[in-house]
Amino acid sequence: MRPDFDVVIAGAGPIGTTMAALLGARRLTSRGRVAIVAARAPGGAHSAAGAAADWDLRVFALSRASQRLLQLCGAWPLLPPDRLYGYERMCVWDAGGEAQGAGSLRFDCAELGEPNLGFIVDGRALQECCLQAALAAGSLVTEAAVQALKFTPSEARIRLSDGRELAAGLLIGADGAGSKTRELLGIETAGHGYHQDALVAHVRTAKPHQSTAWQRFLSTGPLAFLPLPDGRSSIVWSVSRPEAERLRALDAAALSAALRGASDAVLGDVEITTPVASFPLHLQYALDYVRPRAVLLGDAAHAVHPLAGQGLNLGLLDCASLADVLGAAEDRDLGGEYRLLRRYERWRKSENLLAATGFDALERLFSASNPALARLRRVGLQTVGHLGPLRRRLALRALGLIGDVPAFLRRSD
Repeated sequence: MRPDFDVVIAGAGPIGTTMAALLGARRLTSRGRVAIVAARAPGGAHSAAGAAADWDLRVFALSRASQRLLQLCGAWPLLPPDRLYGYERMCVWDAGGEAQGAGSLRFDCAELGEPNLGFIVDGRALQECCLQAALAAGSLVTEAAVQALKFTPSEARIRLSDGRELAAGLLIGADGAGSKTRELLGIETAGHGYHQDALVAHVRTAKPHQSTAWQRFLSTGPLAFLPLPDGRSSIVWSVSRPEAERLRALDAAALSAALRGASDAVLGDVEITTPVASFPLHLQYALDYVRPRAVLLGDAAHAVHPLAGQGLNLGLLDCASLADVLGAAEDRDLGGEYRLLRRYERWRKSENLLAATGFDALERLFSASNPALARLRRVGLQTVGHLGPLRRRLALRALGLIGDVPAFLRRSD
């Protein structure tokens, strides 16, 4: 007997809903044969009254590969133009150097022949548009938590918190870093906490942001200014947990002054224009990505430091890679061939682990206070800055235009 659904996806965030929309766009499932389950299903956060709201405090930097994926699955055209911003340049510098001098590294889209280096996107708008794309593809969304799992050779059975039981050919866990799906699958994780929180807010600066993403590496953690379309910037400031508590307790004027100092006044005086939020930082990766008829995507499989802004991009590449692999499934039983799930695991696990350990090494290198390491950092940034081909390759890889990326994302058509 055929299961109730071709695929059940646990998690209704951007990764889970994008995967659902992509399954439809790639014609891997029949309409109405994908179910998305989440303890709290999103919806309507940016429409109607929400449309006039300020930008969400959580923003994402999307690569060209991610843009193409969202375009293909129907989410990108739904994004309101005032909720995304194509940034053209990036400047990274060490606390011991200067943004415009030694110890800095700059990227410019003009050197790549690209219109921009990527997009800063409102997190709330992205969430809603991915959900709308999933619904347009015929996915069903239900508000219930995954409570228990049982597998047979022919299907996965998912018991929900409301007592219902769903049967699917494939279960996809896209329910975040604290994934209940991963726990029920018995998949262990490794990693460590950074004992840091990332402070996020939107600020207005005396100097224009110049369509540039600015990031200064401090011994306490990186500080990034991400440009927004109304001239403001979204800040992401990683600091120790006690320091985060101290900073959040400051009044707006004192916190603005602290930001000005931490950024070396690269954009002049800073004015906080929103509340300040924070979230804990950690490195976590699943030791396995798959089980028979089950697979993990996004933060359920890997959570990385935000210093490179690549967390969501890695998750979206998981979606693209899984869709690419599942295209070879026989009889459209997407979970029936474990070798295909293992192929996805080998592909994405190596890529994600390389990225995660690379970001972790950067965080450790730039937070070290050893004077010799400080000199090494400045020399390293300056050297890369002078090596045009290497700088270009780094930028193209960040855009998702080179590397082990599914072929359908490398094409511009």
